[in-house]
Amino acid sequence: MLVARRIASEPGIRDASAVMATEANRKALAGMGYGDDGHDQDFAAAGPNDLVLAIEGETAAIDSVIARADCYFARGSGPAAGVDVAPEPRSIAQALAERPDCSVAVISVPGEHAAREARAALAAGLHVFIFSSNVSVEDERALKSEARDCGLVVMGPDCGTAYLGGAGIGFANAVRRGPIGIVAASGTGMQEFASLVHRAGSGISSGIGTGSRDLTDAIGGVSTMAGLDALEADPSTRVIALVSKPAGVATTDALAQRIARCAKPVVACLLGADSGDSDALRSVSSIDEAVCSALRAVGANEPAFLQIDERRMRERAQSETEKMHPQQHYVRGLFAGGTLCYQAQAIFRRARLRVYSNSPLLGMPELADPCVSRDSAFVDMGAETFVHGRPHPMIDATERRLRLGQEGSDPSVGVILLDFILGAIASPDPTGDLLDRIREVRDAARASGRHLCVAASVCGTEDDRQSLQRQVRALEDAGVLVFASSAQAAIFAREAALLLARGGGCA
Repeated sequence: MLVARRIASEPGIRDASAVMATEANRKALAGMGYGDDGHDQDFAAAGPNDLVLAIEGETAAIDSVIARADCYFARGSGPAAGVDVAPEPRSIAQALAERPDCSVAVISVPGEHAAREARAALAAGLHVFIFSSNVSVEDERALKSEARDCGLVVMGPDCGTAYLGGAGIGFANAVRRGPIGIVAASGTGMQEFASLVHRAGSGISSGIGTGSRDLTDAIGGVSTMAGLDALEADPSTRVIALVSKPAGVATTDALAQRIARCAKPVVACLLGADSGDSDALRSVSSIDEAVCSALRAVGANEPAFLQIDERRMRERAQSETEKMHPQQHYVRGLFAGGTLCYQAQAIFRRARLRVYSNSPLLGMPELADPCVSRDSAFVDMGAETFVHGRPHPMIDATERRLRLGQEGSDPSVGVILLDFILGAIASPDPTGDLLDRIREVRDAARASGRHLCVAASVCGTEDDRQSLQRQVRALEDAGVLVFASSAQAAIFAREAALLLARGGGCA
């Protein structure tokens, strides 16, 4: 992304992308017209280990960039000469020798090596946070069973966020400490919940991530149960929030029994669960509702920014769709947060709206090709298809930039729905990474007689290094409709989709 920014800043260059030539990237570039200038053979022959520079601009400027391509990859200078830098530990044993007081190992290595490192950490008596994905179900089940037998917890694999002892791990936002504990299957669900709680004036005692597969029947909720045990025993936790996709059938029954035995109130938010899935386990339907329920449980008031005015939401949607061309029928969502993508599908499903996805909610159709949208579609850009061998979209927005250009040029699209996630290891400027592309697709739509509405939410707090207020203001200045939460942005998109389905476009 830094290389692309350097190139795009050159005079005469309108846009630039620097990506590996994976199948997904080549499809996205081809969909934007790259490869149609006589170099199709070279472009088609590029493989996942080849780097592609896709540059749009004046011919002379492009030729100049190509002639000096190597200079854009130059790294900054290393540590100053003469300064001794201590070598980084090369193993868990070395790290523990340097910091024997540590109790948690954070593992972020290629998935095929993660289980081995996790076993070494468990053998050393450490809790384990596995950031890595691509760990087999068999290894996950074995690791979590071993941890349970040792009185330890395995968070993950594919665990994005945790809050332990007042410290955030992974994609964590800057939130105050308080009386509400979280057990969450994914990072963005925990981030959205924790950030909204912080913005409401309360705080988080601890947040225990479990990984996206923990509540499947293949794993049985081992880490979820351990998290509930830990928070129930924690004197600083007064209420526990559980945020996840729906559990497996057998795991749902076991979870319901465990929650019924808990001495503290538990707010369950199983996104996409039907109300009739379990008589014993009741779930709120959105992260916003879970936040409000948890706040009430600790005696706090519901914040005004989470109170939805349905009439006002419909009016805003109508105001946008009335400007659209009759051929604009669809909503496209490009999500950095997988849980937020799932939540948006659940909001659409309750209105009996069909939406395609590469990570479909039960009852929703799956995209035949995750790189190509159809009808209304919500794409989880953090899914394995897009992140295998590449940074997560919360770190590097290159994939979303490419896909945004693709979706924005589709004349049948009326609304594009985005999420922006702030946090410790997220991009230093998540909105800035996409602002020029947002302006570009909206300007191109306007030039072709279409009105393209872009709606968004920003997950984070004012204490995050990216600054929630600054990110929101930048989006609004670019004409983006910004909502207080991801659920509210999805509700707006739902209202717009209902109007478009009824022929709401009349420009």
